[in-house]
Amino acid sequence: MESSHTDRIIRRIVGSIEQACAARGQDVSEAMVLFAVQAVILDPRNDLTLGKFFTEEDLQNLIQLCIRKLLDTTNPSLSTMKMQVYFDTTYKTRDELLHEQHRVLEEKLAPVVRDITTSCPHVQEDVENTYHNILSYMLLSSDLGSPRDIEVVRETTAALQSVFPETEMPGFMSLSKKNKEQQLRHLAKLVAGIRLYNKECGKGGRTIDDWPTILNEAISSATQAIEERLHTCYTLAHQYTALLESMQEDPRRRMQLSDFKIKEALFNVRQYERSLCMILSDVITSAEEVEKLRMQFAEMMEQLKQTVHKFSVDTSEAHPFFVALADLWSHFQDEMLLLRFCTSMTDHLQQFVEIQSQLFPEEVLTSLLERVTVKTDEKRRRETMETRVNAADFQNQEWLFPDTTENLYDLPIQYHAFCAYTIGAKGYLVPGNPAIGILKHREKCYVFSSVEAAYSFAQDPDMFIQLIIEKAWEYAELVYLLGLHHDFDCLVPQAAYVDNQLRRPMPKRDSSTQTDTHLLPPTIVASYEWNEWELRRKAIKLANLRLKSTHSVQTDVRHMRRGNSTQVYLPKDNGTQTKHDNSSNVPRQQIFFKRVQRGSSPTTPIVKIDLTRAIDET
Repeated sequence: MESSHTDRIIRRIVGSIEQACAARGQDVSEAMVLFAVQAVILDPRNDLTLGKFFTEEDLQNLIQLCIRKLLDTTNPSLSTMKMQVYFDTTYKTRDELLHEQHRVLEEKLAPVVRDITTSCPHVQEDVENTYHNILSYMLLSSDLGSPRDIEVVRETTAALQSVFPETEMPGFMSLSKKNKEQQLRHLAKLVAGIRLYNKECGKGGRTIDDWPTILNEAISSATQAIEERLHTCYTLAHQYTALLESMQEDPRRRMQLSDFKIKEALFNVRQYERSLCMILSDVITSAEEVEKLRMQFAEMMEQLKQTVHKFSVDTSEAHPFFVALADLWSHFQDEMLLLRFCTSMTDHLQQFVEIQSQLFPEEVLTSLLERVTVKTDEKRRRETMETRVNAADFQNQEWLFPDTTENLYDLPIQYHAFCAYTIGAKGYLVPGNPAIGILKHREKCYVFSSVEAAYSFAQDPDMFIQLIIEKAWEYAELVYLLGLHHDFDCLVPQAAYVDNQLRRPMPKRDSSTQTDTHLLPPTIVASYEWNEWELRRKAIKLANLRLKSTHSVQTDVRHMRRGNSTQVYLPKDNGTQTKHDNSSNVPRQQIFFKRVQRGSSPTTPIVKIDLTRAIDET
């Protein structure tokens, strides 16, 4: 109930401010409104603190102050906060931007992949449709020309048929869904690599952009544009710093320049400088990557040519080169995406410093700088390069110097390497010089623009740190510019109480973690014993053996003798046989009687026939 109530109050405040600004022709985002609410609450001059009770009158006062701040287009602070909100919500690192781009591409290809992997064609027409979908996937995923260009379609079709003819569709459809997706990605790289190779050989590829050449020209143009804007930014920052220093030295000049909002203008150009430096760093990184990719691509293409020109080429030898070419070419496309993003951000940031020419036209700024010495950041650094803090003057503080500390310039410096003393004592920004010495206080590092500033800050660091926080209360843009989020995290206006208090609820989210049972491979020690008594037994045994010795003797008979051996053939088993088995058989008698009838004789004679064989015949 409490959380929902505060959310309604937040939405009411934001909605009221947005409507009021829109009615006066000023379109502001929700993030900008929340930033303005934070800035108004942060400013002690508005008497709105988180520890007090907020009534309906206080909320109306808060809304009116925010509206007035958002409509004050002549104040550089508003432009600085808009710049900070835009940069914070838009800027992405290389990994974040590429991850987002790959996610968008996968979402675009998801319907085609789903149609391919879930189809089960049974007739020839369905097989042809699925093969056509695979061709569409090849065209959409490679980004090697427009999918509507007939020449691109013809080249892609020829490359696909050379490595995956339609006759192989039955084997493809028998795969699992996961294996189909892997096969599709592999085929896409193969087809893209073949088209790139054909382009290199002059056999097509007219519609394929020459990314290495385009990137080199685009990087050169982007670097030049950013450096020109940085030069203008540096010039303004040096001039504003010189004016602020003259105001510190001359009270009459302070009265003369008090209405020009020079501090706010300095914060604006320093924020613009920091944003441009981050973008320029990304462009330089991209240039290094492009050069590395160009060399790898040329080397891979040369190896592929040598492989293809052999008399007998196995597909298993050439296919990995085609896949590698496609991977390298996709990296070229990624670098082009990153470069376009950097160029777009550079162009959008320009609108947030246009107020500089309105507040300080060239003739006005020239007249203000009369009899004022303007020093560049580099000149200030050279003037203090030979001076340094004497660490012996501070017994209880730790100082770091270039000649005694490794990677000194890579340390995380507080306030983005601006002089801590100048911010707290004078309220404006001057770059520090690490060569003077870096003060390490409460595990945080601070740099200074001069030895005197370092000594003054080191006398009472906590006091100056509190002064810097108070400066951020007055100028809310310093929170982002100096990296003071950890000191003002509780002031982000994301919850409120009406008639009770305005405060931020603790953020909550579900999370889980898992620890591996065995981080290292198992090592079994056979001699390990966990039993204490077994260890004692082994110890006693070793102690007993320590007092023993092994002796050996040799007799004179065996002295200088060697052992001999001989081998004999053992007798073999023989056998003999003297007995002979034989047998005989008595012939069986075969006697037959035959009666012979003769005419009408009353008696019939009987004839005996003996067919028994003789004994000697058997």
